[in-house]
Amino acid sequence: MSDPLHVPVLLDRVVALLAPALDHEGAVLVDATLGLGGHAEAVLERCALARVIGIDRDPQALSLAGERLSSYGARFTGVHAVYDEIPEVLDDLGLDAVDAVFFDLGVSSLQLDVAERGFAYREDAPLDMRMDASRGLTAAEVLNTYSAPDLARILKEYGEERFARQIANAVVRSREARPFTTSARLVELLYDVIPAPARRTGGHPAKRTFQALRMEVNDELAVLRRALPAAIDSLRVGGRVVVESYHSLEDRLVKRAFADAVRTDVPEDLPFVPAGHEPAFRLVTRGAERADASETDHNPRAASVRLRALERLTTSPSTGVAKR
Repeated sequence: MSDPLHVPVLLDRVVALLAPALDHEGAVLVDATLGLGGHAEAVLERCALARVIGIDRDPQALSLAGERLSSYGARFTGVHAVYDEIPEVLDDLGLDAVDAVFFDLGVSSLQLDVAERGFAYREDAPLDMRMDASRGLTAAEVLNTYSAPDLARILKEYGEERFARQIANAVVRSREARPFTTSARLVELLYDVIPAPARRTGGHPAKRTFQALRMEVNDELAVLRRALPAAIDSLRVGGRVVVESYHSLEDRLVKRAFADAVRTDVPEDLPFVPAGHEPAFRLVTRGAERADASETDHNPRAASVRLRALERLTTSPSTGVAKR
């Protein structure tokens, strides 16, 4: 197995956004997408009063991160779960609320850089793409069983692939002769289907299809739709949710969830906010923050990141989360 290269995206900025919520005794951060633990390690190092609960659906990532963070002892707790299971995780740990939740969405360095996992299109490997290899359909099963319209839908919606219909039809024709099992054959098909002029722009021609398959296999958008309100509801007063997303659909969901959280029933043209109608949350970032050129130069995965943060100001009737 090759060693994954782990370079956390916007590390200093993420810690700076989380730190104000973690500057007190007993503070708790839920790292909902632990991966190899780079962001978690920085928080444990720089926020000496905080403990971290690291959630990951990938047992391999959880094991490697646990080894990396073992020196922090009881300040780190690893949990095998999907990040929409935050309420169940907190309940199992006896926690009513936390001080911060962090999401680093998309595929992790471990999954992308270890060829055997089947996420990458530059090396031939089994078409798996499951973040938790113990359950769910593989990418090969999706390719071999979905109808052409369903394949075209996920390629267009999740991959924003212009040639989604043509690719889907070609996959269905090809699998009749021989089912798909490895990435190289799919990449070869994509080179055949996507016209040469289109292959010369927009990065590797397989990038969009592999992204779409990964998102379908792991049900990423549906999980995120459930996870965001759960994370927001879990916060104590002064707590923050910080999210790094890498896909326009993910960022749209985050933007909408945060906008819903800060919305009040006070008319916009009212010159003051009546007592009892104050917003329960505020946006910490102005829009979505991006990585600068110096970071993207040494870490190309940072090029598409969108960073947003939200802070709880007071309790809200919908959650009843206790004040600190």
